Amino acid sequence: MQTNKPNLIVELSFDFSLKVIAYCEMLEARKRYNLANQLFRSGTSIGANVREAQNAESKADFIHKMKLAAKEADETEYWLLLCKKSENYPEPEELLVTIESIHRVLSKILSTTKAK
Repeated sequence: MQTNKPNLIVELSFDFSLKVIAYCEMLEARKRYNLANQLFRSGTSIGANVREAQNAESKADFIHKMKLAAKEADETEYWLLLCKKSENYPEPEELLVTIESIHRVLSKILSTTKAK
């Protein structure tokens, strides 16, 4: 399934992972290790699952991997909201805006793929 043409969700999730890494480094600098670890794992997993889906063995496998990416996006949003509502945490607003875009794109991909 992988092609050389631009792929919005692959690029969006990869760029998001880079931003999550930078944000987690800020959390670690403030000694917020537990939350940084949780956010790092779920935030970078979105892109990993999207990337895996590009080499899916079947339509069902593709859908499964994209659903995993969507679940990781939900979990990531949860950790970001905790950061937003907690005192003395860096502002995650840019990440929250991006995760909403990722949600929308994944939802569209899943609904379109299921309809085919």
